[in-house]
Amino acid sequence: MSKRRVLIADDLLFFRAALRDILERGGYEVIGEAANGAEAFDKARTLSPDIVILDVVMPVKTGIDAAREISHLNMPLKIVMCSSLGYEPIVEEAIRAGACAYILKPLNEEAVLQTLVSLEADTP
Repeated sequence: MSKRRVLIADDLLFFRAALRDILERGGYEVIGEAANGAEAFDKARTLSPDIVILDVVMPVKTGIDAAREISHLNMPLKIVMCSSLGYEPIVEEAIRAGACAYILKPLNEEAVLQTLVSLEADTP
């Protein structure tokens, strides 16, 4: 099986670097990074990732707005939201926007990889 291709979007460079390390150790290929929601949408459209991991709070366009737009691309990808905001209304809004999983910060390597493995089980 080929490596799953992941796009990471978060406005914090240190968070993107930490998540990249976790993903690469877990056997995923990080094909791009974005610092805001608008950039995430553009890169999702052009890079065709298998998984997009979006922070909820980002400048220019929120992760939830980006998820909504990315889900309308009708591409075979999974959207995962990642945030320190774990309030039920935010999680519900993210799911309505197209997210199929939600990871809470601070990152726990095992939890991140287990979330992605569970996505794999749902992929034909």
